[in-house]
Amino acid sequence: MSTTKTSPRLSKQPDERHDEIVAATRQLFAERGVAKVSVTEIAKRVGVTRGLIYHYFPDRDALIDLIFEDHIAEFVEAVSRWDADREPGNVSKALLDCVVLFRHHLHAKDMFREDLGHPENAGLYNRFVDRAVRAIVERLRVTTVEAYARAHHIEIDHVGEVFYVLVYGLIGLVRSSPDVDDEVLVAIVRQTLHLDMGTPPEPAL
Repeated sequence: MSTTKTSPRLSKQPDERHDEIVAATRQLFAERGVAKVSVTEIAKRVGVTRGLIYHYFPDRDALIDLIFEDHIAEFVEAVSRWDADREPGNVSKALLDCVVLFRHHLHAKDMFREDLGHPENAGLYNRFVDRAVRAIVERLRVTTVEAYARAHHIEIDHVGEVFYVLVYGLIGLVRSSPDVDDEVLVAIVRQTLHLDMGTPPEPAL
């Protein structure tokens, strides 16, 4: 009868080991760039085998996706705070505040996002932006859009799709023309969504 010895690499709690792997991956991505970091290097940084990395994550892309989610959650939370702090009925101020928030996060200095902007990471960048835009649009749909609809008639069809095209287009515009004026961005949003800029009789966007 044989006895099974417990590997010291498995002695930590699963959640703790999982978090260690994610933290090491984030550090390596910041230090060397996403494209240059392998699963072997991540395992070496954590002090475990490659097999243990795959015990927690099916592949390298799963780790990348998890780090995507952290960055996206930060932006979605900022959108939620903007929505909660809006002045009811003041559409102009809400739009300007939203554009300022959008620009701040787009230009935030972050090694991971800066690295995604390099040509060799174009595929990863597009995947990140697509997921980020979908998450932001979904949050807007269940908060701001519903509040606006309670006091205004929505003049556009296919609301989710229009918001997706709008946000994606704004990202492209600001990246290619960083000096574009905030008022121009506000006008684009107002015109695309056909927003009613009047003060409604009850609280709304």
